[in-house]
Parts: sequence; structure tokens; C-alpha cells
Amino acid sequence: MGHGGDVIDELTTDHREVDDLFEKVQAAAPGSPERKRLMDQATIELVRHSVAEEQYLYPAVRRHIADGDAIADKEIADHSRVEQLLKALEGLDADAADFNDLVLKLKTEVTAHVHDEETTLFAQLRQACGKEDLYELGESVRRAKKMAPTRPHPSAPDTPPGNKLLAPGAGLVDRARDIVTGRGK
Repeated sequence: MGHGGDVIDELTTDHREVDDLFEKVQAAAPGSPERKRLMDQATIELVRHSVAEEQYLYPAVRRHIADGDAIADKEIADHSRVEQLLKALEGLDADAADFNDLVLKLKTEVTAHVHDEETTLFAQLRQACGKEDLYELGESVRRAKKMAPTRPHPSAPDTPPGNKLLAPGAGLVDRARDIVTGRGK
């Protein structure tokens, strides 16, 4: 899918791409290297997406939506649970005893989070922000994803300014590791 447009279009496109990756993971032979490769790709996409949301979307939610602090805090807590599952999966091969259970838990968490964002949060954001603001947020999210880490870092800050300061450095290190290991190809 092509990326672009406002923040809602950008993040919805990400959601569909992750849905597609989960389908491919489920379709891959259990225990296969392909299943692990696909899960690594899903991890890369989920981490980049989460970091960008935490840097730009949730601060906008806090500023523009009534009860935005509580909404943003809930979404960040969702991300934390997802990141813990991603970290647990990172060290496992696809033939590990708990790999499939963790993938199922991850998919359940991600699906619930996506449903909540798409049915509630995005509608509130579209009402609260002008088209230009939503487009600028989309541009910020796209830039953030290019610099974001590709591996889970559960102990890293998940709110500004800490996340905006540390994420690019972690992203650089992660991308270098990915090049050396061939991860994400």
C-alpha cells in the first residue's frame, strides 16, 4: 500500500500492512524460518509504528481531545503490552514451544488496539483537528518511522521528550544490526 496523506490515512495503512503480515505468519508452516522472518518483519513495522504514534499522535491527542491524557495513557499502556510480547518473541525461533502462543497473544493485543484507534480515537481526532494539522501530523509520523528503532526496547521512554531524544539513536543501532544480520530483508 502507498503511504501518504493525513495521520489517520498513514496509520490506517500501517494497520492494514500489519494485518497482512499476521495473515502471512499464520499461513507460513509452523516452526519454519519463513514464519520467523515474517514475524521479524511484523516486529519492525509494529515498533516503528508505535514509536511514531508515541512521538506525535498521542501528544496531539493530549492537546486536542477532551480527556486526551487518559486516552493517550491507555494507548501507551497498550503499546507497552505489545512491546513486552515483541521482546519475548525476539529471542525465539519459530519452532520454540511458546512461539505460536505468543504470536496469538500479540495478534489479539494488536487487533484490540487497532480496533479502538480506528473506531474511537481517529474519529475524535478528525473532529478536533483541521485537515492541515492532520496532514502535518502525517508528515511527522512518516519522518519518525524512518528514524525509529526496529527492535523492541521496553525500557525506553514512551513519551516526549525522552522518546524523541533516544529513539533516533536506538533506530540507528537497530538498523545497523539488521544490516549485519540480514533481518528484515
